[in-house]
Amino acid sequence: MGISVNDKAAILAQALPYIQRYRGKTIVVKYGGAAMVNESLRAAVAEDLVLMSCVGIRTVLVHGGGPEIDAMLRRLGKEPVFIGGLRYTDEETMEVVQMVLAGKVNKELVGLIQRAGGRALGLCGLDGGLLAAERRSKAGPDGSPGADLGLVGEIVEVRVEVLEAALGGGFVPVVATVAGGVGSDPKSYNVNADTAAADIAIALGAEKLLLLTDVPGILRDLRDDGTLIKEIRRSELDDYVKGGIVSKGMIPKVECCARAVDGGVGRAHIIDGRSPHSLLVELFSDAGVGTMIS
Repeated sequence: MGISVNDKAAILAQALPYIQRYRGKTIVVKYGGAAMVNESLRAAVAEDLVLMSCVGIRTVLVHGGGPEIDAMLRRLGKEPVFIGGLRYTDEETMEVVQMVLAGKVNKELVGLIQRAGGRALGLCGLDGGLLAAERRSKAGPDGSPGADLGLVGEIVEVRVEVLEAALGGGFVPVVATVAGGVGSDPKSYNVNADTAAADIAIALGAEKLLLLTDVPGILRDLRDDGTLIKEIRRSELDDYVKGGIVSKGMIPKVECCARAVDGGVGRAHIIDGRSPHSLLVELFSDAGVGTMIS
């Protein structure tokens, strides 16, 4: 049985105060994981981004593309290498990363948004000097020796004027996280898309950072989606990590959210990109989805 006309009207009425709240504000969406593989989900994300733009939200899309990079490397006879869950990026791999992220994946996403009726501008960190990065230090966060990840960079500068020019022209900037070197450094660097999204959100003074992932959010029990934690205060995050509730692949995402909130972003959300139109449900409904870090 379909939704009645009255129910549709109620849904739209519920969205009104949220549209008014976020109109003119900046929201950064990081897109990756399984939601990028499924064609119908990709189309739904594009439609969500267009609607957000149409109601006056300044929307920036930052994307990954790990599965596509892996597939291209294997087609070229090169097996992907990961160290501690992070991609080792030698010169040859960096060429593939730049080709796939800034080329194939970026332009496919631009095309999807435009076919949905929006205006999108594909960028990577090299364009206009948008992202400048230094080679990631081999030292661990506690000063201990860390693994050499090759041409993996840490962002040291975001030139917001590049994004502001796109946003001011009514475009959705679609950003591939390939960064240029600092100063006279001629190299390009592969930058973690979660971290890049947080740095871009901070630089823009974003209202929200939304991470579209392939999990429902932070769960107390990984085997039970019913144990979703809907809201976590920033001050509680370390305890969740120490207690093992946040572990493995979720740790970098939580660290990204913490980085954003510490840098002045209003709220960060981890939401399930496998659910169609999860962006709209999060932004424009009372219930919301996923986990919010405030």
